[in-house]
Amino acid sequence: MKKYLLLSFFVLSAFAVLSQNRPMGARQGGGGMNAGRFYGKIVDVANNKGIDAASVQLMQSRRDSATGKQRDVSVAGQLTTSKGNFSLENLPVRGTFRLLITAIGYTPIDTTVGFSLQGGASSADALDKDLGNIKMTADVQQLSEVKVVASKPMFQMGVDRKIFNVDKNIVTTGQTATEIMKNVPGVNVDIDGNVTLRNASPTIFVDGRPTTMTLDQLPADAIESVEIITNPSARFDASGGTAGILNVILKKNRKAGYNGNIRAGIDSRARVNLGGDINIKQGKVNFFAGLNFNQRKSISEGNTYRENIYADKSENTILNQSSNSTNKGQFIFGRVGFDYFMDNRNTLTVSFTSPHGQFNSAQDDNIHIDTLSTPVKTQNAIRQTNTKRKFDSYEPAIGFKHLFPKSGRELTADINFNANKNSNTGSYITTYYDDNGAKLPNPGLQLLNGSGTSKNWTVQTDFVTPVSKGKLETGMRAAIRNTKTISENSSYDYNIGQYIVIPSASTNYKYNDQVYAAYSTYSNKMGESFTYQLGLRVESSNYKGTLISTGEQFSNKYPLQFFPSLFLTKSFKPGQDLQLNYSRRINRPNFWQLIPFYDVSDLLNISVGNPGLKPEFTNSFELNYTQSLGGGHSLLTSAYFKQTNNLITQYQSRQYNVPLPDGKLDSAMVISYINANSSRSYGLELTSKNPLAKWADVTTNLNFYNARIDNSGLDSALGVNDRWAFFGKMNFNFKLPANFTIQLSGDYQSKTLVPQGGGGGRRGGGGGFFGGASGASQGYINPNYGIDLAVRKEFMKDKRAAITLSVNDLFKTRKYSAHSENSYFIQDMWRRRDWQIVRLNFSYRFGKFDVSLFKRKNNRNIGDGNDDMNQ
Repeated sequence: MKKYLLLSFFVLSAFAVLSQNRPMGARQGGGGMNAGRFYGKIVDVANNKGIDAASVQLMQSRRDSATGKQRDVSVAGQLTTSKGNFSLENLPVRGTFRLLITAIGYTPIDTTVGFSLQGGASSADALDKDLGNIKMTADVQQLSEVKVVASKPMFQMGVDRKIFNVDKNIVTTGQTATEIMKNVPGVNVDIDGNVTLRNASPTIFVDGRPTTMTLDQLPADAIESVEIITNPSARFDASGGTAGILNVILKKNRKAGYNGNIRAGIDSRARVNLGGDINIKQGKVNFFAGLNFNQRKSISEGNTYRENIYADKSENTILNQSSNSTNKGQFIFGRVGFDYFMDNRNTLTVSFTSPHGQFNSAQDDNIHIDTLSTPVKTQNAIRQTNTKRKFDSYEPAIGFKHLFPKSGRELTADINFNANKNSNTGSYITTYYDDNGAKLPNPGLQLLNGSGTSKNWTVQTDFVTPVSKGKLETGMRAAIRNTKTISENSSYDYNIGQYIVIPSASTNYKYNDQVYAAYSTYSNKMGESFTYQLGLRVESSNYKGTLISTGEQFSNKYPLQFFPSLFLTKSFKPGQDLQLNYSRRINRPNFWQLIPFYDVSDLLNISVGNPGLKPEFTNSFELNYTQSLGGGHSLLTSAYFKQTNNLITQYQSRQYNVPLPDGKLDSAMVISYINANSSRSYGLELTSKNPLAKWADVTTNLNFYNARIDNSGLDSALGVNDRWAFFGKMNFNFKLPANFTIQLSGDYQSKTLVPQGGGGGRRGGGGGFFGGASGASQGYINPNYGIDLAVRKEFMKDKRAAITLSVNDLFKTRKYSAHSENSYFIQDMWRRRDWQIVRLNFSYRFGKFDVSLFKRKNNRNIGDGNDDMNQ
């Protein structure tokens, strides 16, 4: 494996070096009068870092036909890229030009340039002129202290993604990424924090890479933005199935000098949050670090009503279970790293992220069971559950980027490692009562001890280069996951007076999952208004699971799978684009969906994995129309269609020979997973940004869709489940006098099928709290809605300090309820969690943009030592 990774890396690196040293070929049409090109890079003289959005203008003196006088005329111009690159093409080859360069915070440059033509010849080298690194000097007066002169809008529309800037969202201050997702347009979050995108479970990325961290382990204050990629191209990992990607971008600033913020808060449940981050950039090093501490107290309540159906109707039972739970704990999230600008074309980035947390949960269940025999038999019980959960994670990463002299050509390589460790203990006491309410002797006593570890490697390299007028991007990726879990289930034996381990309900399991991939995309332009991108990704996957105690193995292999993508874009005028795209994706069953282990900690909601699950494959089509309506108004209209084969979905049925805590084998209702025949969804999504006044704006997201799941042959009571649904979300922002800001957010979900691509969490995503899960193959979710409110006051010089007061689920309306049924049961359940929590948060930002930070006045300029090399 190591040999494969090293060989892949060095082959691509060698290819990049050869590309760098190859002579630049002759430009097409090089002999024409407008065949010239000036290109280069605008850099900061202090650190040779490219300057983003610098204005580059090429002027030439020409005679005015009306006045007969000479005057400067703009021949070409553009803003530099984020790396400081620019390329001015189709230029006249005769005469001299003035190059004017301006950038905020720097002294302007005005210089003369021209093409070197000898003897009237126009060789390719002479017409394709590299102006090298043009250095700009910082204007110290402009950089004396932090000044906010512009800010990013809350919501932006990119070419292949939508970007939500979290800094503008004050409702989620002091919370986690889960609460952030509740306010991101197009994203739906249920009562348990499960995230869906267009009614399917998306893949979560952090800084463009897959992660093992969950959203509730990421503090909201450490996040800069969230990118919504509804139909990823071949460049991205093909995993994700019916949904797209949510990419969480963490905060990091590369401005010269230092900047950061500190924050603190408390909520109405007396839980506190503390945090801060800092960024220091000087010379060749950009250092960043952040630390957050969050306490949580989560309160939940709910009820489950279920009728279990038997062949003999007199054996049918009715379960009525009400539950209340409290979950207390805290987590720490730390992040540190640096960018090292080796020179103006090579950057090394090293980072380390580590969340740690511990939570204690207590739950009381009042259980009433009637057996519909004659006479009716009644059983009452109270179950008390106390659990402790602890997790630790370590995620180091290293990345390298090389920029070639040719504009637009770059090579990147990344290595990421994730190590996770978790442990949990649970104590379950079930006290039984007779029909008269008298307590029966010998309550059921059960202990559950578990632990797990995982180690994940991801190695990726990407190469981008211009080809003619287009762009070619290629890359390779290897992802290797090793996971192990131990679970020991014990019940108390009153005969011997001690706990006895139940072998049939305990497990020692491990698995190895490997995915190797290579991709290539090519994009180009036809005419002035039509662009296209063709992509193909090839993946090979291998899964192997082992029950260590028995040696039993489960595996599946898919040696070669192809995932094409196509993006076509037609521009009608600035701000008005029509795009059609297609991609093929896969959703592989995860660890908890595959593990053949019965979780009997909750006898009313037993769960087990299915090692025979097959991956699901999705063909996704999307048509987008982006329109700028003037006055700051914009509208994105998206029509989409997705067809999935072998949909992975939850399924609850009666199984026999189920190991119970008393050591016996018996029949029971069990939550597991199956492959439905197929599913299909299509819909229309509208996302708009509208200023209502100079002091108010609203972002609206509406999604009308139809979901259909074909379960023919799986269960006589299922067949085809088909339903239309609607989801809507609105974010209002009001900027008031005296630096007050009000934000009002609301969402509504109509009656809909349970999200596709079912969760895969422990107990199948729904067993632990208040009853069984409602599989997508079996039921629907009832309508629910909620409103959040926040008020923010900024004060002190340059608005450095702010106080935010927020409340979630303002009217206590977020109530999750669902109905599910098949040949074995009919169930209705509801849950409510963490309503009307009030939070008060304080934040203070500091900083100074200074290119000479930490330097003595008599030091030489840091750029001087690099002049010879740059020449």
